[in-house]
Amino acid sequence: MWWAVHQWVGLKLSLFLAFVLFTGTLAVLSAEIDWVIHPSLRVAPASAEAPPRWDLIAGNAARHPGVATINYIARPHAGAFAARVAFQRADKSRGYLHVHPATGRVQGEQGFVDAQRVLRNLHRHLNLPVKYGVPIVGSLAILLLISLATSFVVYRKWWRGFFRPIRWHDARTAWGDFHRLAGVWSLWFVALIALTGLWYLVEQLGGDAPNLPEPPAIAAPPTTMADATGAAHALPASLAAVRRADPALRIEMIQFPDKTSGAFTFQGQRGAWLVRPRANAVWADAATARVEMISDGHDLNVHQRISEMADPLHFGSFAGYWTRIPWFLFGLAMTGLALSGAAIYSHRIAHGARVAAAASPVWNGLWRGMGQWRWLSLALIATGAAMIVRMFVEG
Repeated sequence: MWWAVHQWVGLKLSLFLAFVLFTGTLAVLSAEIDWVIHPSLRVAPASAEAPPRWDLIAGNAARHPGVATINYIARPHAGAFAARVAFQRADKSRGYLHVHPATGRVQGEQGFVDAQRVLRNLHRHLNLPVKYGVPIVGSLAILLLISLATSFVVYRKWWRGFFRPIRWHDARTAWGDFHRLAGVWSLWFVALIALTGLWYLVEQLGGDAPNLPEPPAIAAPPTTMADATGAAHALPASLAAVRRADPALRIEMIQFPDKTSGAFTFQGQRGAWLVRPRANAVWADAATARVEMISDGHDLNVHQRISEMADPLHFGSFAGYWTRIPWFLFGLAMTGLALSGAAIYSHRIAHGARVAAAASPVWNGLWRGMGQWRWLSLALIATGAAMIVRMFVEG
C-alpha cells in the first residue's frame, strides 16, 4: 500500500513537480542569471566596497532620460552587482536602471521583465492569477510531505544509504541508486521546502499573518514628491535623519513617496534573525525629513515571525552565498528525485513487459503512466518557455 502511494505521487505529477522544483531552484540564483544576461548590472567588486551612495544613485537616476518617477532603490545583490532603481516612465511603463553604488553612474537600463520576475512568477503561481496559481503550487507541498513520509516505510534502514555508491550496471539500477542517494541526503531539505510551501498555501487560503506595523498615512506634499526630481532632492535630508534615529539599520531598500504617501520607507536588517527587510523599517516624511516611525523585527508576534521566516528559509537568502549555493544544489537534487522516481517506475514497466530498457521505451512508459496529468505538465513547460523568450526579447 505505502509503495503504491509513494509511486503514484511520484509518477502522476512527476513532470509538473519537476517543473515547479526546477524553476524554484533557478529562482534561488535568478539575480545571478540577470547578472549574466545584463552587462550593465556588473561592477568591479573593489570599486563598490563602501556602502551605497543613495543620494548619488537617486539624483542620477532622476536625471536619466525617460524617468518620471522612482519607485524604489535596492542595494546591490552582492559585491559585483550594481544597485537597481525601479522607475516609471510618463506612459506608466516600468523598467530598471543599473547604477554604480559608489559613483552613482547609470550603467544601463532594462525592461521590467527579467529572470527574477519570470522565475519567481512561474514558481510561485505558474504565471496564473495569484488566487489560483498559489493554491495549485502550494498543494504540491502536501504531496511532498506524503512522499517524504512514505519513503521511510518504502526504504527501510534508509540511514545506510548515505555513502552507498551508485552502481552503473544498467539504467534501472543507476536510477534507483541515484534516487536513494539523493533522497537520504535531501530529507531535511524536502521537509523544509514542503513545510514552507504548506505555509504559503495556508496564507493564501486565509491564514496569513496580521499586517506589519505602519505609521498613519503621511500625506503627499503639494509639490508631489512622487516626481523623480523632487523626491531625489528630498532624499538626503530624510536619509540623514534616519541614520541619526536608527544607526544600526543596514539599509537594503528605499521606497520612494508616491501619490498617496509622502514618506520615504527605509527597509533593511538590524539584528532580528530570519526576517525579510520589510520587518525592520523607518518612515521619514519627505517634506520635513522627520522620522515618523521605527519598526523592529524583534517586536513581531509569533504569527508574523513565522510569515517573515518563510521566504528566507524557502529560498536560502538569509546568509548570502553560504546558504544560497547549498539551496541551489539541493534544489537540483530534489528535481532529480522527481525525475528519477518516474524513470524507475518507467523501467519497471518496460521490464515487466519484457521490453529492452532503452531510453525511448523508458520515457514512453513514463508518458503513458502520467495519464491526463501529462498535458498539464506540458502546458506549464510551454508557458515557462514563452516567459523566458519574452524575458530575452524585452530585456
